[in-house]
Amino acid sequence: MKCLLKVTPSRPRKKAQESPVKLPIFAKKVDRVAVYDFIVVGSGIAGLSFALRASRHGRVLVLTKQLSEAGSTHLAQGGIASVMDPADSMEGHIRDTLAAGAGLCRADRVKILVEQGPEAIRDLVSWGVRFTRANARIRAKGIPFDLAREGGHSNFRVVHAEDLTGREIQRALIEAVRLAPNITLRENALAIDLITAKHLKPGQRESGTKSVYGVYALDVSRNRVETHLGAATLLCTGGVGQAYAHTTNDSVSTGDGIAMAYRAGAAVEDMEFMQFHPTTFYNPGHPTYLISEALRGHGGVLRNHRGEAFMDKVHPLKSLAPRDITARAIDAEMKRTGRAHMFLDMTRCGSRADLRRHFPNIFRHCLEQGVDMSRQWIPVVPAAHFMCGGVKVDGNSAADLKNLYAVGETACTGVHGANRLASNSLLEGVVFSGRALDHVLATAPSRPDRNRFREWDSFRFKPAPETIIYSHALEAIRSTMWHYVGIVRSDFRLARAAEFLHVISRHIHADYWSFSMEPNLIELRNLTLCAELIVRSAQRRKESRGLHYNVDHPHMLKALRHTVLRASVTAKRTGRF
Repeated sequence: MKCLLKVTPSRPRKKAQESPVKLPIFAKKVDRVAVYDFIVVGSGIAGLSFALRASRHGRVLVLTKQLSEAGSTHLAQGGIASVMDPADSMEGHIRDTLAAGAGLCRADRVKILVEQGPEAIRDLVSWGVRFTRANARIRAKGIPFDLAREGGHSNFRVVHAEDLTGREIQRALIEAVRLAPNITLRENALAIDLITAKHLKPGQRESGTKSVYGVYALDVSRNRVETHLGAATLLCTGGVGQAYAHTTNDSVSTGDGIAMAYRAGAAVEDMEFMQFHPTTFYNPGHPTYLISEALRGHGGVLRNHRGEAFMDKVHPLKSLAPRDITARAIDAEMKRTGRAHMFLDMTRCGSRADLRRHFPNIFRHCLEQGVDMSRQWIPVVPAAHFMCGGVKVDGNSAADLKNLYAVGETACTGVHGANRLASNSLLEGVVFSGRALDHVLATAPSRPDRNRFREWDSFRFKPAPETIIYSHALEAIRSTMWHYVGIVRSDFRLARAAEFLHVISRHIHADYWSFSMEPNLIELRNLTLCAELIVRSAQRRKESRGLHYNVDHPHMLKALRHTVLRASVTAKRTGRF
């Protein structure tokens, strides 16, 4: 298949009409360097949808820690929002998204997101996703899929696959990617850093705009660092939920893409806006289990231990209020009553058979924990869920470093503002990965010349004497972020968190430059940096807006601004961020 991207030859052409130099998909083992047209870091809905589209135009490398049963896409329950009902409207979806975003959404990008929604659904279906079909009566109205309603939505517009939508999407995309001839999948691969001008060999110079040329990645199974060069690099590594003690995120969500981009010199934006999902199953000592917002869309009511529907006094949408408001209200009610959790009441939302049919997996999980949701209230508590900020990108998902793109939770596209509307995240991944590819093809970047870049030198490092200390550091970070940078914040708590994280960061920095590559150390380095970026961003916002609530600045300012951070020249030179 002919590649549509320009190729920078590694040696002079003999004749003007000679075809470009063909570079292999796999490099020789002796130098561990390979060159591609597209490098994708991450294998969720954003990364795999990009890879499928890009494979028609060139060679694609997908680097992932784990391909199946990992990541946020796999765990998504509710669905993907899109206007599919003739009685619904694009304007309504746009209005709901802007309202949830508390003034910080970029309206032009929200319009793109919503208007390209139906096409995104069609693409997913063409790749083999099996969404739950509507019954005959609904199909007669021109609605092909069963539509749910979630918090903040004014209409039923959430397309889903029972209550395991993400798992079905991931299944279909993985199958499609495995069949695509132009895609190389590398599992057990952990990206370390982006390749930039500082990795050029002596005597080589970067011409023009600061660029990204690929990524260094640890092949965990072979315990070696490899050099992957590419004309365009897409970061879609998910969020940073593992920075918090209680999170709905998978263990792989350590902020790798955000941290790598920041270290390379890209700007990050609005990192203070960490969304806490209002309802996870309260079960201390066990993994966090999400109770989908679709249950409240089905009629579920949040209650305290007295049976009071406390959300009725908080917001006009009551238990279907946007997530920032609902999570904060639950937190306040827990503190007011001294209780460890609240309840979600589904006992008046249909028969037992009806609830089992609509929410088979959630129903089963609750039963396994001793709760029959048709007769008993579900104990719920908030947990860290989604990073609305991330790598600052434009409407084409392009970062401010040439040939670097970010999509999904790794990116700050501006569609979520200060608080994400439910089920817009999967939609964002499909829509903006397509826009990223269109931009790459329009700009036609050249493949890097492999002879200009240094390979990773790992021979000067020795193994760490102990690695258990990384687990201790992780526990300290997660506890600090949960207690000091959680749903409700204060200037004092943010300052204390910054002090704690600075100490941990110094130790991680020293270990990184002293010892050989260890997966836990790589992830901890990224997670620590992201935690610091969240705190710095939160300290800069002297107001309460959306997901960021500070008791010392409880009011929302009239002026709208985004929080943008960029690594200093000194930090990039020394590696201290």
